[in-house]
Amino acid sequence: MYILGMESSCDETSAAVVEMGDGVRAIRSNIVASQIEIHRLYGGVVPEIASRAHIEAVSGIVYQALEEAGITLRDLGAVAVTANPGLIGALLVGVNFAKSLAFANGIPLVAVNHIHGHVAAAYLAHPDLEPPFLAIVVSGGHTSFYEVKDYTDFSEIGATRDDAAGEAFDKIGRVIGMPYPGGAALDKLAYEGDPKAIRLPSPALAGDTLDFSFSGIKTAMLNYLNGAEQRGEEINRANVAAAYTERIVSAITQKAEAALLQTGHKTLVLAGGVAANSHLRASLEALCKRLGVRLAMPERGLCGDNGAMIAAAGYYRFLKGELADTSLNASAADDGL
Repeated sequence: MYILGMESSCDETSAAVVEMGDGVRAIRSNIVASQIEIHRLYGGVVPEIASRAHIEAVSGIVYQALEEAGITLRDLGAVAVTANPGLIGALLVGVNFAKSLAFANGIPLVAVNHIHGHVAAAYLAHPDLEPPFLAIVVSGGHTSFYEVKDYTDFSEIGATRDDAAGEAFDKIGRVIGMPYPGGAALDKLAYEGDPKAIRLPSPALAGDTLDFSFSGIKTAMLNYLNGAEQRGEEINRANVAAAYTERIVSAITQKAEAALLQTGHKTLVLAGGVAANSHLRASLEALCKRLGVRLAMPERGLCGDNGAMIAAAGYYRFLKGELADTSLNASAADDGL
């Protein structure tokens, strides 16, 4: 069946058509309207501006996705839309458009949790992937471990208690003058620096927990940068990128190993925007090779927010009969779905 997936939780408006069924997990179209240039002026996402940009883009990209897939609304088996979590104004644009489109055309509507969507991107990259497995979602708003017991059954077993890894990368990237988004620029620059040049605290919380705290390492790096500036010292941006990246990646890898040993899972799924980070991908590849665990990652183009992942996640909710009606509303909080 063909599913239209819609994503508007932050600063990308995306619509995709995915074909799902027995032995089929295929992306027929995946259109993403990025707002990077709009928000670059402000150094971060401005929610009200993001919402307005979604309104301007949503209709055009939906019909572009249908056209590229070579189908019409009559061919759709369901419409899937991100309903939570995210920026409330941005989410409302997608939810309201999807509701109108679905009910005006008699198409079943499915609400999708954004985090579950990120994990579902791995199904599109690895057609043989099936639960149960351990998943880690690393993004601008989340750094969490989940036991994925079934396609729609997620149990969070570890998370950040404050900032997320993606936000921490972007913040320091912005402070040292890297182009927005800072995290992607730091990833490249880190190869040119010495990861041992700056001592930083680990975001991996001590003790019998799978939780993180990224506020400490972010504050420590800000203090280092401010101190160097006050002393009139030139800052080696490559060393900053290398040390900061190494500390965050090693912390995530440390907790990933603990989570795998604790749960006994033999498959690890890495998902979310920061899953595109080359250092993190390499570190987890080495870990999984050492432990004899399969590592399943979406290709980099599916790590960021996109409609295809929402369509894939929506398919499994559709199979379980978990349909939404006209009362569907968006929620900024992660209420599970």
